[in-house]
Amino acid sequence: MILQSIKMAWEAITSNKMRSFLTMLGIIIGVMALVVLVSLVNGATGAVTNSITELGNDMVTVNVRDDKGSPIRLEDLDEIAALEAVGEAAPSGSMNATAKFGYSDVTVSLYGTTPAYYNVQGLNLKYGRFLKTADVENASYVTVLAYNTAEELFGKADVVGEQLTIGGRNFLVVGVLEEDTSLFASMLGGYSAYAPFTVESRMADVPYINALSVSPAGNTDETESQVESYMLTRFHQDEDAFRLMNMSSISDAMSTVTGTLSLLLGGIAAISLLVGGIGIMNIMLVSVTERTKEIGIRKAIGAGKKSIMMQFLIEALVVSLMGCLFGLALSWLILQIATVIAQTITFSMSIGVVLLAVGFSSIIGLIFGLYPANKAANKHPIEALRYEG
Repeated sequence: MILQSIKMAWEAITSNKMRSFLTMLGIIIGVMALVVLVSLVNGATGAVTNSITELGNDMVTVNVRDDKGSPIRLEDLDEIAALEAVGEAAPSGSMNATAKFGYSDVTVSLYGTTPAYYNVQGLNLKYGRFLKTADVENASYVTVLAYNTAEELFGKADVVGEQLTIGGRNFLVVGVLEEDTSLFASMLGGYSAYAPFTVESRMADVPYINALSVSPAGNTDETESQVESYMLTRFHQDEDAFRLMNMSSISDAMSTVTGTLSLLLGGIAAISLLVGGIGIMNIMLVSVTERTKEIGIRKAIGAGKKSIMMQFLIEALVVSLMGCLFGLALSWLILQIATVIAQTITFSMSIGVVLLAVGFSSIIGLIFGLYPANKAANKHPIEALRYEG
């Protein structure tokens, strides 16, 4: 009986293709809105989360605002690194300077740091080496360039052993980092280079540490707590003297915000599906009226209420699911185009979003098809046969 009902529903749908398509249009638009909006948010969330992880998801950073006459110097990092919950600690001095090689020049962010910075920040080398302890102790004018900085200045990335000037000082290139293709890198842009802290601090005329990063030896929250206690003790219990940032907290906050945003956008898109459902009910009511005599004939030859109701319910369900399939196909196409345009972000339909769209479309088709189906099933056979339309 179900197969027969499906066959009759298909014949009814294909007998008036334009009207059926227009009926599906509300569902198609609703599914596209639901799938595309949620997938865009999920794709952006994944890209941002990955970027935060690459920045050091388990890293704690400290920015000193007021040293209270007791500035943190390079030798003080050993005390911070000795804390039980701290793995490594590295300074992060910075200044802007002009880097030149031949006729090429570019403004770079010169970061002054130590060898520990490599592990704390989770950097990766493409060529050469990173800074060594001897470089810091001897205040050697060596530098490690970001991949894009090397390409911009030299026209190639493998430039280990080359010399350039940064801020008017001669530097030897000892390493080049891997290319950063993360979302943050593409958004922020800019060029960067890394030098021993003793060199950068001398160039910037800032001999003490205003910013530092630490990696945890265990739980990040415990690391944050111990570093905060150290800073409070050093700066006379003044919480405003420094700012502490736990990168894992940022990641958690991002997940919460984007999760809420997905629900909000999904809810808005669901309204479009409801509108599509109203369109299905409207057309089904028209269809019931047009096929009143057919219903009367079927009842006269023995079709029961259940059979008539099943036929119209299945028809509404088929219309809704066909609209859903078209909507999913168009959503996939839109997401592919969005991925090409965005370049650094990959947008895709998750199985969860697809199942949600199919499930919601099915429910819409059944709910909004119920009243027309019930109306058709309750028609009196004699009155239905007399109907002339």
